[in-house]
Amino acid sequence: MRVALCQMEVVQGDRAGNRARAEALIREAAAGRARAAVLPEMWTCGYDWGRLPEHTEEIDGETARLLQEWAERHRIWLVGGSFPIRFAEGVSNTALTFSPDGTLVNLYRKIHLIGLMDEDRYLAPGSACSTFALGPEHAGIPARAGVMICYDLRFPELARTHVLEGAAVLFIPAEWPVQRADHWRALLIARAVENQAYVIGVNMVGHNDRDRFSGGSLAVDPWGRVAAEAGNAPGVVYADLDFDLVADVRRRMPVLKDRRPGAYRV
Repeated sequence: MRVALCQMEVVQGDRAGNRARAEALIREAAAGRARAAVLPEMWTCGYDWGRLPEHTEEIDGETARLLQEWAERHRIWLVGGSFPIRFAEGVSNTALTFSPDGTLVNLYRKIHLIGLMDEDRYLAPGSACSTFALGPEHAGIPARAGVMICYDLRFPELARTHVLEGAAVLFIPAEWPVQRADHWRALLIARAVENQAYVIGVNMVGHNDRDRFSGGSLAVDPWGRVAAEAGNAPGVVYADLDFDLVADVRRRMPVLKDRRPGAYRV
């Protein structure tokens, strides 16, 4: 499965311009024969906290309808980055994933909110995660995926939960600042190695009132090898996922089988 990492320039507060930039990247991904495409975190507006009510949408709002339309038009799995959606508990940083026929197959509300970037002041955290099927089994490995968002990457428990539910791929949209870029790369590789899964991290480029973002989107295979890496400019890079490789790595080094959960109690 070819995955397109859509490293996008996100302009704070510019919803119309950001949608146009996202659509262009999805078109490019489809032209590059990608079967799946991933957008970054909060791509519609960035961390524009002062105007968050203006940027917040309903679950069936304009951005959700656009993502559904793009997925169906291009016959592509679309991990639609994330954007602010209103729920009964408050506004959440939310990722929607659509199948090639336009079906919403996964909704994930970011669980871990980063105080360094004021998320915990403005957003309500999610409290659940789930995987979704990308296709049939390959060598006994279900082609399933999970979605995490940015700061979630620092919490290995969440990645492992997805993998124990059958995920062979972890998609991670992000708005990761340049001053912690080394952590971004190291953690993406670590999550891939320890979970023997593909990890697809898609960052943005640009800046907001406080931070600068320098891309570095990365695809890592289940052996910890970099399959694709973007620089610091907007654009699309591609990674070809081989689910048979996931099965092979897990068979040769059965880390997941050798777990001893009963000994991990705090």
